[in-house]
Amino acid sequence: MKRHRTGLSLTLLIILAALTTGIPATAAPTSTTVVEALDHAAHTLRTVEPGGDTRDLRPLDRMIADARVVGVGEATHSSHDFFALKDRVFRHLVEKKGFRTFALEAPWSTGLRLNDYVLYGKGEPRRIMREEFQRDYLWWNTTDHLRLVEWMRAYNRQHPDDPVRFMGDDFAWAGPELYDEVTDYVARTHPGLLARFTELYRGLRPTTATGAYIEQYMNKPYAERKLMAARTGEALKLLREQPPGADREAHDRAVQQATAIDQTARGYAFDFEDEQQLRAAMRYRDSVMADNVAWWTEHTGTKVVLSAHNAHVAYVPDDPAHYPKMQGAFLRDRLGDAYVSVGFTFYRGSFNATAPDGHVREFTLGPAGPGSNERTLDRVRPRDYVVDLRTAPSPARPWLREARPTRSIGTAYPEPEHDIALARSHDVLIHLHRVEAARLRDR
Repeated sequence: MKRHRTGLSLTLLIILAALTTGIPATAAPTSTTVVEALDHAAHTLRTVEPGGDTRDLRPLDRMIADARVVGVGEATHSSHDFFALKDRVFRHLVEKKGFRTFALEAPWSTGLRLNDYVLYGKGEPRRIMREEFQRDYLWWNTTDHLRLVEWMRAYNRQHPDDPVRFMGDDFAWAGPELYDEVTDYVARTHPGLLARFTELYRGLRPTTATGAYIEQYMNKPYAERKLMAARTGEALKLLREQPPGADREAHDRAVQQATAIDQTARGYAFDFEDEQQLRAAMRYRDSVMADNVAWWTEHTGTKVVLSAHNAHVAYVPDDPAHYPKMQGAFLRDRLGDAYVSVGFTFYRGSFNATAPDGHVREFTLGPAGPGSNERTLDRVRPRDYVVDLRTAPSPARPWLREARPTRSIGTAYPEPEHDIALARSHDVLIHLHRVEAARLRDR
């Protein structure tokens, strides 16, 4: 702390001023008093692994209350403990709170393929994941996600009249199934428009693998990408203008598939060499993911556990220069208190990420450094715990609203820590003492 020429600290000067003016002085909270307050508010977690007794998750039920969408984050994009605990939380909320959809930060069409598997047993999950989780999405091709999907299928065999569902809310890939479903619908209901739709979608339906398609799309000239978005936009507009007819559900589904196609094209119709347009592209992505989750809850009537990075489920961006508004903020705007954000922190451990040489590697981090959020959080008595940031007692509450260095690791590493105010970003926090890298499949 900077000292004045008299040698008195700024804190002491404030106290002296308060004594002379009659204003009561409030000492800044120390890390010890913050830890003591969090000790009273934290609820111990028994394990991250799914299955078995879930009574330790009952406090989370109260924190979630009547929310329809619960965003559950992750402090890295590839640590087993985050994925496993999300699986455990989802199973618990299915059984105790009536949640029925698991949403993943994955393409809309990928979610539909996995949903067909969990609902009807269509396809083979290992193959679907291998084909769909490529390039930007390889982080989801893990033993943890396979276990979750297989549990969902097993659950639906036992509960065919009240099934769980799987959805993807992202847009970097629009699979050929979407194009086929739209054109099939048009052929059945508006055959006179089929030739026009065929022309608008010409050359856009993917004929290559997911990763190759994404790579090729991103490398197309900016002008060409803009023209492609104009075509998908015209197709969407034309479909929306048609009367729904007797089968409103089929019409709404076809419009949503055409919307997903257009979302992909528009997501690439930014000039990625322009800093402002790149920032707009990031905002667009989070708005689209929120739109898709909101559409799903409205049209299926199900409550959703939304799995994504901490940054996406949060209310405020951890990197506002590049990400101006996050999915969590868009969902709060639309759903109000019916959306709840749950963030993660960890003290030490490992994860997978892309190294500077372009190869996916496992990284291991030691204890969080002095001055970080995690350094103080790990001094709280439980090893792993959940805490409601909205009701944490003083002096923890103001401490939680102050920004300080926090690990927020995406698909690439090294990545600098970001200054994050936990209570401004999330409603609930789960802190884990140690995490281990996820086991990636097909590598």
